[in-house]
Amino acid sequence: MSVGDQLRLALRHHPAAVTIITAPGPVGLTVSSFGSVSMHPPLVGFWVGTSASAFAALTEATHFAVHLLHADHTDLADLFARTKADRFGGGTRWESDVDGVPHLLDAPVRLRCRTAHRVSIGDHVGVIGEPLEIEHRAETQPLLRFQGRYTSVA
Repeated sequence: MSVGDQLRLALRHHPAAVTIITAPGPVGLTVSSFGSVSMHPPLVGFWVGTSASAFAALTEATHFAVHLLHADHTDLADLFARTKADRFGGGTRWESDVDGVPHLLDAPVRLRCRTAHRVSIGDHVGVIGEPLEIEHRAETQPLLRFQGRYTSVA
């Protein structure tokens, strides 16, 4: 087994929040590589693989949004994870914000961000953003990925 395969297997033991990143286009992608980068200044970031269908749009965008999902949003997470899916079709409730970034109306938390930095490492690009606006509409049970399955905290 290669080190890469071993790493993938080991990381199944690390729970990760499931988020959807959107950018003008509209484009969007389910990611579990989102996190805080800095508090001073406030910065967040995510990683996207070079083979991702939304790679170019997400890495070239000047603005993007991060949507933290509720435990009930497994269908939405699956939709945005599928290649060639109609992610913004009739089943997705969304509207564009002032920068043309899709805002998923069902997400309980949304961060509207301006891209501040991009970092290319291996087969991924890290996109670092400065939050411009944060909507936190309700307390929520977060959707997590653990052991290759969706789960939540009890």
